[in-house]
Amino acid sequence: MTENDPTEANAGLIFPSDFLWGSATASYQIEGAAREDGRTPSIWDTFARTPGKVLGGDTGDIACDHYHRWQEDIDLMAELGLGAYRFSVSWSRVQPTGRGPAVQRGLDFYRALADGLLERGITPSLTLYHWDLPQELEDAGGWPVRDTAERYAEYARIVGEALGDRVRLWATLNEPFCSSFLGYGSGVHAPGRTEPESVLKAAHHLNLGHGLAVQALRSVLPRDAQIGISLNPGVIRARSDSPEDQDAERRIDALHTRIFSDPLLHGGYPDDLKRDTARVTDWSFVRDGDEAAIHQPLDYLGLNYYTPTVVSAPNDGRPAARNHAHGVSDHSPWVGSEEVEFHLAPGDRTDMGWVIDPTGLTDLLLRFSREAPGLPLYVTENGAAFDDKQDDSGAVHDPNRIAYLRGHLAAVHDAIGLGADVRGYFLWSLMDNFEWAYGYSKRFGIVHTDFETLKRTPKSSARWYAEVASSGRLA
Repeated sequence: MTENDPTEANAGLIFPSDFLWGSATASYQIEGAAREDGRTPSIWDTFARTPGKVLGGDTGDIACDHYHRWQEDIDLMAELGLGAYRFSVSWSRVQPTGRGPAVQRGLDFYRALADGLLERGITPSLTLYHWDLPQELEDAGGWPVRDTAERYAEYARIVGEALGDRVRLWATLNEPFCSSFLGYGSGVHAPGRTEPESVLKAAHHLNLGHGLAVQALRSVLPRDAQIGISLNPGVIRARSDSPEDQDAERRIDALHTRIFSDPLLHGGYPDDLKRDTARVTDWSFVRDGDEAAIHQPLDYLGLNYYTPTVVSAPNDGRPAARNHAHGVSDHSPWVGSEEVEFHLAPGDRTDMGWVIDPTGLTDLLLRFSREAPGLPLYVTENGAAFDDKQDDSGAVHDPNRIAYLRGHLAAVHDAIGLGADVRGYFLWSLMDNFEWAYGYSKRFGIVHTDFETLKRTPKSSARWYAEVASSGRLA
């Protein structure tokens, strides 16, 4: 038994009877049908179609063709006994220009999807925004422009009015860190811009958009609707106890986590973040009343976790090597702290090169349990990519993924035992799909996708997870 394979030590762990067991996907990664029924390009369509931006020139034009195969996919979810399915809505499928009236054909797709889930006893969990901004809004400035936050609130109201009678679990944004820091800083995500001040403007307007969207949703959703957000806070660890390394940890924690969690949960941006970034911006884009608008009451907080981050102070003051798990770029996403060094922690790794460390998930859940007492938590993403292969019979055996999931579910159980109010777990991902700038080269799914035939084949991990979800017990 290895450190990351707690099979014996955690045998028989029992989860609460009402714990929600689900899986997750995102619209651009699985839907395809990129030019059908009124849908217009999003920033990810444009980015993926730009030579050199995505590995192998892959795009999401077809992806898993979920737009046409959704009934097959939810039948598969039912077969696996999933209690919930977290999906995202394509903004440009619903509101092609990011302005004006909705395209009912787009809304009809999500209405039918939600209805099909409910008919099979699966709870729909809807994310309004998973990185696919309509290209027309990006052409007008994108998230660094305040108007985008206001347009987003209008979009949220449209979707809330259309699906509020079907969906009770709502998330405004998925991982705004990636949208801002990777989209406008390092440029490894769409729209691929590398503009330090735009990173911070985008982060603020994503936060503001969240607050305005919550207000819009509250005005149209039933009172029993649950509204939250899915963040991917960094589990940042200093390489040593030296004051310099501890300060590097503080700096990256401010950029990765507290730039979002502080205004969302506490009503204001941290002072140290502003000091660290003073040479980049004076923060004048934050207007009076913005932080109060961001600080809306939440019904839950979604947390996404994959791997921890190890940092240290710079050795020589030059821009540091950036082994921070978010893609390689000549441009640092860490605005104002470009000199902080990132290190690869020792241990087993996934196919993404990410170290496998379940303790980070326990730490993350306990941190926010302390920081937001009384606020229910969900693990809205957790999973691993491995180089899965079909054998001669067509089966896919993925024991590494099962070991990863077992370890991380044990970490969730540990957090619950220490007092964290964790209500559910959404495994990333239901099926192999378009993995952003890595194209189709990385497989996160518990269901294998043949990207030529689009045939779905449940892997060993799918059957294993189905048993855990059915029994509520981690064997």
